[in-house]
Amino acid sequence: MSAKQDDVLNARLSRVRVVLVSTSHPGNIGAVARAMKNMGLTQLVLVNPAEFPSGEARARASGANDILEQAQVVSSMESAVAGCAVVLGASARLRSIPWPSLDPRAAADRVLEVVESADAALVFGRENNGLSNDELDRCNYLVHIPANPDYSSLNIAAATQVLVYELRMSLLEQTGRRDNRFHSDQPRATADELERLYEHLQQTLTELDFLKPSAPRQIMRRLRRLFGRAELDRMEINILRGILSAVQSRSRGEKTEESER
Repeated sequence: MSAKQDDVLNARLSRVRVVLVSTSHPGNIGAVARAMKNMGLTQLVLVNPAEFPSGEARARASGANDILEQAQVVSSMESAVAGCAVVLGASARLRSIPWPSLDPRAAADRVLEVVESADAALVFGRENNGLSNDELDRCNYLVHIPANPDYSSLNIAAATQVLVYELRMSLLEQTGRRDNRFHSDQPRATADELERLYEHLQQTLTELDFLKPSAPRQIMRRLRRLFGRAELDRMEINILRGILSAVQSRSRGEKTEESER
């Protein structure tokens, strides 16, 4: 690999965040840092870790202490994925509501479509029960490692190693590979821009009495899945929010007229 290709590889890998949510064992944080450094990733974000910094994390990092020293600690998944154009949640189990699902190789390809110009996140949940449905709502895709169905549970470090290996391999193979997917002329919408769209959509649908205020989640979860799969760009977000604002304005005007009669 030439020096220029190496620079491109490192620049794109630097845009990938590995996010660990509520990790209970500090040794797992260190082992993940080691897996990341093996494959050239540098951005580690920790959401409410039980114990960090930790001597055990440093010991398990086996020389990847720079990853730990640069790690960001945040209080919410929303903060962890802010600004990311694609968010992928790792899960060992399927959900009651089907979610767009990718294997590690397809997930790596999807990340590569983004990291030329924006950040992407690989999110890993708790050791005992993974990501909650609310956390999964913030993901565009679920990533499922097709392990032995009779013994499919991987620890966080092993799952991280599988995904970041596939990511590095896809990047190494990218040179000269033709990409026939559609590319927008606008920047991709970030995770926080999508959240604002979902909030606006839920507010509008509630005002129209389409959603029950007491139980909006099932329909909203399916709408999140729909828009997450579409991978909207910033202009598309603005168009959709403009439509929602127009609907709200018309609806509120009609309700005012009815109340005055």
